[in-house]
Amino acid sequence: MHVNDLKPVPKPPQDQFTMSLTLPGLEIMFDEAAQDPSKYDALQKVIASCFGHFVTLNESYGNDTEPTLTSPGLSLEDVRKAYHLILRRDTGHRLTGQMMLSIEKLLRRPGRFPLPIFQRRVDLVNHFITYRLTKKDGMRDHYPADWGIRSAARIMALLFAANQERKERLAVSDFYNTVVDYFDLIRDYMRWQEERSGSFSLCQYPFLISLGGKMQIMEADAKRQMAERFKEAFFRTAMSGMVTDPFLSLFVNRASIIQDSLTQLSVKDIDFKKRLRIEFTNEDGVDAGGLTKEWFLLLVRDLFDPQYGMFVFDEESHYCWFNHISFENHDEYRLVGIIIGLAIYNSMILDVHFPLAVYKKLLRHPANSLEDLRILKPSLANGLQKLLEYENDDVEAVFGLDFVAEYEAYGSIMQAPLVDNGESIPVTSLNKKSYVDAYVNWVLNESVKKQFDAFSEGFNHVCGGNALSLFRPEEIEMMVRGGTELDLKGLESVTEYDGFDPQEPTVRQFWDIFAEYSVEMQRKLLLFVTGTDRIPATGIQNMAFKLSCMGADSEKLPISHTCFNQLYLYRYSSKEKLREKLNVAINWSGGFGLK
Repeated sequence: MHVNDLKPVPKPPQDQFTMSLTLPGLEIMFDEAAQDPSKYDALQKVIASCFGHFVTLNESYGNDTEPTLTSPGLSLEDVRKAYHLILRRDTGHRLTGQMMLSIEKLLRRPGRFPLPIFQRRVDLVNHFITYRLTKKDGMRDHYPADWGIRSAARIMALLFAANQERKERLAVSDFYNTVVDYFDLIRDYMRWQEERSGSFSLCQYPFLISLGGKMQIMEADAKRQMAERFKEAFFRTAMSGMVTDPFLSLFVNRASIIQDSLTQLSVKDIDFKKRLRIEFTNEDGVDAGGLTKEWFLLLVRDLFDPQYGMFVFDEESHYCWFNHISFENHDEYRLVGIIIGLAIYNSMILDVHFPLAVYKKLLRHPANSLEDLRILKPSLANGLQKLLEYENDDVEAVFGLDFVAEYEAYGSIMQAPLVDNGESIPVTSLNKKSYVDAYVNWVLNESVKKQFDAFSEGFNHVCGGNALSLFRPEEIEMMVRGGTELDLKGLESVTEYDGFDPQEPTVRQFWDIFAEYSVEMQRKLLLFVTGTDRIPATGIQNMAFKLSCMGADSEKLPISHTCFNQLYLYRYSSKEKLREKLNVAINWSGGFGLK
């Protein structure tokens, strides 16, 4: 793969062995080294120089033409021949190893740019992809064979990888290319599924596809599987007379919602790929989506209730984590994983306060850094950071730590050894890094392995598959919890009205009050109406919101149906009365929020 620098740096001085190495020159140097082995050292230095700098690579293999949108200005054939020549004639693999080290150094260079410059590099490659996709004829069907798109995607892959190693990173969304979303992503996904032999597809470079595009792929894949299950159930019924439910139907009692759900979702060979349908015992109503949403809300509220004991909550970060001393067994944690998976599969937002580390672990990404811990437990992470930054040699005397982790259980402080015999090993200036690494790993991994493995098993039983591999942990979190940016004008533009005219006084007063609220009160109002204080991952334009009129002025409070994102208001006599009634309704409502 050819990688050409977007803006070459000045050529380094000759005394740093930054000399060019053309294909004929390389052949001559190999012939000379074959006759005089002492010349291998000089050849190794030249290879290190050439393959470690963009400038010398460009100078060595330029073809005397200016780079254009259709030509890189290099003889790629000579580059390939040089590469294969080194592989073929390097019998001791010393030169090959040097070449690979130099190439790695070359590829890491973009990650060292200051963030604004790095951002411009990413934007430049994205602009090239956009230009290529929109200006060249026939690209909608033939982009997989276009060298420019293939090369730019690979360059972007290098930039994306470099971004993951930066301390100051670009957001995942900065790599999205919105033009890509207008292509047939479903067909691209199917091609990726069917042709795993190296054929190019955009799904090989999922960072180019927006979250909305990925969700489109996942939903299409889910609907395809749901349709297949529905057909199978229909034909099984028609051919054998055996009645088969085409839906994933659950019959639950509100008073025993956890046990009823657990019992039915644990049935052997249950098919999670069917569309979910909920029925509450002794209640009328057909599930058109509202009962499913209510089931999710009630179940999440109970499962994450601190009194239930499955999860613990950090008062500082407001995130929840697996309770490693919980009495609950494998099945309950597996159920939570199933619920998270079903929410994604059925496009439901949950008020679940997991830190990013959970989604990293679900995608099998490492979650063992101090930054991962800082999101969940800021004070603990800051304390460990201070230990690392302490420069004196009296760590043992000042901090008084051993290789144990401390936690509270049933009103007492308990200890867990981080290594064998850890309670007898003091933390010193020499081993403090090992102590911090072990402590972080214990909190995020070792202490909750049993609970998380069960949770992961449930999640992957529903969502495991190739479509999930397109997502980053941040994107999975966004799908589960939704977004945080509340655009009131956008919300007003998608609102439906039942019994109200959008311009009548009560409606205008409602939107004025909403805008005058603090951010905290705005989120409380959203929680009161929808059951969550967040918006769909793909934006507020995809959110349902409805204002309904219950009649003339009244002393009664507004009410909400969170299943349908519906707020019922009276035509209160004044704006202040409307504000007062809303405040009482919002603050007195139990809601489904978490502590």
